[in-house]
Amino acid sequence: MSLESVRAWFSEHAPDVEIIVTEESSATVALAAAAHGVEPSQIAKTICLRAADQPPMLIVTGGLARIDNRKFKDRFGGKARMAGAEEVVELTSHPVGGVCPFGLPAALPIYCDISLRAFAEVVPAAGATNAAVRMETERLAELTGAEWVDVCQ
Repeated sequence: MSLESVRAWFSEHAPDVEIIVTEESSATVALAAAAHGVEPSQIAKTICLRAADQPPMLIVTGGLARIDNRKFKDRFGGKARMAGAEEVVELTSHPVGGVCPFGLPAALPIYCDISLRAFAEVVPAAGATNAAVRMETERLAELTGAEWVDVCQ
């Protein structure tokens, strides 16, 4: 279902983007980098977080980037709390390891960390633990309506 929602989303918003489904898992940054022949930092990982009384949000970061607690708290007014696996599926329809900002059942605030800007092209997941897309970094932000933030170390 999740991969299908991503396919439907791309069909409507960016029909030129091809979803790449691999035999091997790409559920972790290291596996995804190996499967797609890119540096681990070029993997665009999507994290589902909460902060204080804010609604859940998705933050897309470079594959090796880590949330900086001080920067996050300064930007969002509270400590970052990761959503549990069940909540992630409920909010995104995507399994952990396949979470992406595409094909969501309902709108969520989406942010892209500036760590992604180190690359002209990034590889985000596509709704399954063995599916991804290759796209220009700026296009990822534009297509998803993401706001650029600086919340990683």
